[in-house]
Amino acid sequence: MLHRKIYQLCCDGREVWIFLRDQQRWIERARILDIEGDLVTLRYETDEEDENCSWEEMVRLESIGAVTQKLASVPKGDVEPLVSDDCPEAEQIPNNRLPDPNPE
Repeated sequence: MLHRKIYQLCCDGREVWIFLRDQQRWIERARILDIEGDLVTLRYETDEEDENCSWEEMVRLESIGAVTQKLASVPKGDVEPLVSDDCPEAEQIPNNRLPDPNPE
């Protein structure tokens, strides 16, 4: 089951947070690049003091304890939220209302 879900996340190309049981650590904002047998290839970035580092790491499927992904985020503070007219057309919900039978 986990193998199929990780394969789906790999195909989607979305960022995920992965917990490695054997190392007791989280890998944040990773992309799953490939799955070959029981090896999963991840790519992620870290901020270390004054430099950004990119990492590519191969982990065993059985060492993965949890996989999470961000569904949505809302900015804090006094920010005007986006309304449907501001969304890209591909993300807008189609308006399926029937036309008004008595247009003026």
